Amino acid sequence: MKIKALLTATALVALLAGCEQMLEPAPPPGPQFIENAYVAVDDGKYDLPAVPVDQIPPQFRRQVVDYETAEAPGTIVIDPAQKLLYLVQGDGKALRYGISVGREGFDWAGTAIVSRKRPYPTWTPPPEMIERQPSLERWKDGQPGSPSNPLGVRAIYLTTNGVDHGYRIHGTPEWRSIGRNASSGCFRMIHQDIIDLYNRVQPGAKVVVLNPDGTVPTKLRLPPPAPKKAKPAAPKPAEQPVPAATPETLAPATVTETPLPAEEAETPAPEAPATEPPAAESPADPAPAELPPAEAPAPEADTASPPAPVVPAPEAETPGEDVTPN
Repeated sequence: MKIKALLTATALVALLAGCEQMLEPAPPPGPQFIENAYVAVDDGKYDLPAVPVDQIPPQFRRQVVDYETAEAPGTIVIDPAQKLLYLVQGDGKALRYGISVGREGFDWAGTAIVSRKRPYPTWTPPPEMIERQPSLERWKDGQPGSPSNPLGVRAIYLTTNGVDHGYRIHGTPEWRSIGRNASSGCFRMIHQDIIDLYNRVQPGAKVVVLNPDGTVPTKLRLPPPAPKKAKPAAPKPAEQPVPAATPETLAPATVTETPLPAEEAETPAPEAPATEPPAAESPADPAPAELPPAEAPAPEADTASPPAPVVPAPEAETPGEDVTPN
């Protein structure tokens, strides 16, 4: 009797154990990757090459995931800290894409709306970007759209309270930058992913960019404006050297008289013949008295000035250093 009771108890324990195993919750399903998401695409004007899936980290591949949120279906939620973009589907699901986000100092958070969409958009760098990268000056009037354009094959434009702060969700030819801090505040996507999102999202859709800690922002937070670089000062003109003062430059101009040679000065001039009138004295006439008046050299003008002192030429002006901003 005891053996029979023991066997019954053992069977009962085994049955209960089996029930417990059957009642264990099933493990949550893994991510549902989208098949053929990154194959080559004939985009009409251009043929987009395939992207090697094995080189895209799994968390950044396009996939359907569980996502609980109070946001309505069709809303875009961007988590910059995780480099992920969610398109809310409803019923606790979202379509998730990998993105690249702004570099340090270019991150932002807030709520925006999709103001417009453009295929193969023209890219025009803002003045402050040209100032940081002068090589972009050639595109100041816009770079035509193409797969190699920095905005890629599609662009979704964002505005907040009707103000366009220059932020976009767009494609990128640099698909290896996905999952990194690489942009100036825009959100980059692989070409195949931006085409998929572009076809799903509607103008006027809400876009929420989360704070770095993953919380929903209560106001728009923009990066501080970049400090303006001071313009290089214009070079001062070189001062012309002032010649040193000399007795010649300090003394007033006077008439220079040429003294006679010593031997002539000691010999008195002979008297003129009695038959001719005496020659009038001319202190400025150095000619001998015996020469006829007609042949005497003309007296020098009393207003003659001494030769001008030689002033050294000023040194050539050295142009200032040409400073090129980076």
